[in-house]
Amino acid sequence: MRFRAKMVDVGCLNNFTRVVNTISKLTKTCTLRLTTDNLFFMLSDKVANGGVSMWCELSQQGNFFDEFQLEGVSAEANEIYLELQPENLSRALRTAQNAKSLKIKLTKKHCPCLTLAAELPSLSSVSRVVTHDIPVDVIPRRLWQDFKEPIVPDFDVSIYLPPLKTMKNVVDRMKNLSQHLVLEANLNGEMNLKIETDLVSVSTHFKDLGNPSWGDDGSQGPSRDRAPEVMAHTRVDIKKLQQFLAGQQVNPSKAMCNIVNKRMVHFILLHEDVSLQYFIPAVA
Repeated sequence: MRFRAKMVDVGCLNNFTRVVNTISKLTKTCTLRLTTDNLFFMLSDKVANGGVSMWCELSQQGNFFDEFQLEGVSAEANEIYLELQPENLSRALRTAQNAKSLKIKLTKKHCPCLTLAAELPSLSSVSRVVTHDIPVDVIPRRLWQDFKEPIVPDFDVSIYLPPLKTMKNVVDRMKNLSQHLVLEANLNGEMNLKIETDLVSVSTHFKDLGNPSWGDDGSQGPSRDRAPEVMAHTRVDIKKLQQFLAGQQVNPSKAMCNIVNKRMVHFILLHEDVSLQYFIPAVA
């Protein structure tokens, strides 16, 4: 297996750094899947068992890397799966913010590593290079089947989200009042965030958000026969929702939410060459 890549464009490096920073806020450990066309950051905790799940896809061809070479485990399986701690990658990228170039390479030292070499600006003719070795675990091919792209669940309502900073401010205030939050929405573009306890009941209402079209006929697919004013709702752990909103640095051009009634909330963030899906299970 071989992997090496190089970044020169500062804008691409900054975009990549923002994505990695977001991933590092969402999970302590994740799987990095390398293919000839895309990079994927994956977290496959079982939603059915109460864990969150994440799938982040980056289109790398000419969008992030100026050079990209990959030789996978075999000719027919030209991919590499690595387990790593994204915080280590995020920390290494902080030293490369003003770099003239950044090289990333899969190496074998005391253990398998992603080696990042950042060439920093210098006032002299001697270049300054800062190197970071990030330990990784190579995932054998027999386990790849555990990391399949999640299927968009049959949702009841899909809705565009309000500005994420606004939503974060609301959730930050609510978390001091309850451990759980009810997120509900309908096909009229209305969404509510609610908490209800024995002592207090608080709700925030958003209107005119709009509903994405999923079906070929412009409908919402599975929910096309649903009455527009009827709310679908899911009760989630407020800390998991807060973590998702607090860690977001992708600055999406589109942010959507699919509500699978009483079962889960599926968030989708889209920005140019990056897509991030995040699943939060319901709580009883």
